[in-house]
Amino acid sequence: MKKEQLKRALFDLTITIGLLVLITGLAFILFLHVSNNPANIALLYVIGIITIANCTNGHLCGIFASVCGVICINGFFTYPYYSIDFSQPDYPASFLCMGVLFSIASIAASHMKQQSRILTTREQQLLEAEKEKLRANLLRAVSHDLRTPLTSILGASASLEENWDNYQMLERLELIHTIHDDANWLLNMVENLLSVTHIQTKSGELNMSLEVLDEVVAESVTRLKKRIPNAEIDVTVPMEILMIPMDAMLIEQVLINLMENALTHADSKQPIRLVAENQPDSVHFRVIDYGIGLNEEHLNHLFDGTYSVASSSDTHKGMGIGLSICHSIITAHHGTISARNHGSGAEFLFTLPKEGAYE
Repeated sequence: MKKEQLKRALFDLTITIGLLVLITGLAFILFLHVSNNPANIALLYVIGIITIANCTNGHLCGIFASVCGVICINGFFTYPYYSIDFSQPDYPASFLCMGVLFSIASIAASHMKQQSRILTTREQQLLEAEKEKLRANLLRAVSHDLRTPLTSILGASASLEENWDNYQMLERLELIHTIHDDANWLLNMVENLLSVTHIQTKSGELNMSLEVLDEVVAESVTRLKKRIPNAEIDVTVPMEILMIPMDAMLIEQVLINLMENALTHADSKQPIRLVAENQPDSVHFRVIDYGIGLNEEHLNHLFDGTYSVASSSDTHKGMGIGLSICHSIITAHHGTISARNHGSGAEFLFTLPKEGAYE
């Protein structure tokens, strides 16, 4: 530890001396070719001392630079030149005030740097806390939601194995269909968990690129219909070609999750709608169903990973994991996601910034 501290102190001292030499050189250029007013020289040293305070740790280097700055101004840029002389009547007070000003500027800059570090540390801690909360919610939801389909698959397969000859053909097909549905749902669950892993293992960094909105929407619908062949979906997209910055794989997963939730849980009396709307700074995606709607009491908890545990009547295929993952993906894209009832069902809305707004 002491070795590291000594190494850091020597580094700070080197930075301090180097910047003082640079500032003094610039001061000579200013003094000889532009203005020989000591006040202008003092302002140049203020800038240098603030820079030193920002580039080093603690207050000592800044205070040392302040003292050196006062000495340099007195020795090089005030009469008598090239000699240190505080004997002139107004010099002591002037240079005392200058030294105090330099020191205050140095301490203020150092304090701001420390505050910035504290804020950065707190932001990182909050980010880690959010990730930990997501992990906890996912583990809780996974432990709840995976148990039932796995039990169902094991029960149906064991029943077929032990009583194959006792079942009629339709009964066998029904059990096989149950196994297929449960396995398909588990596959979707794995895809969702991989989406979260994709975000977390890269510290929130996404594989961003400009994607054609129509192609992303079409691919998500195609992937969903492979899973649910009889899905009825009305798609509306803007007439113009829109290029949106996104991680296409993750946004497709969001669209699939929202559409599958609508098809599975809403009991919609009409085909669900997927609408993409072009707005000035963003693109809005809406998934609209015409079914039973959402429980108003649980709207604030839809995206925290607990909804399937606390409120879903379908304990087999709760919505909590999928929606919490949608929230994580959209947040990583600097967008927003929300849900509401529209009178004849439910509507999920999420936004993605356009290229200019994202930057």
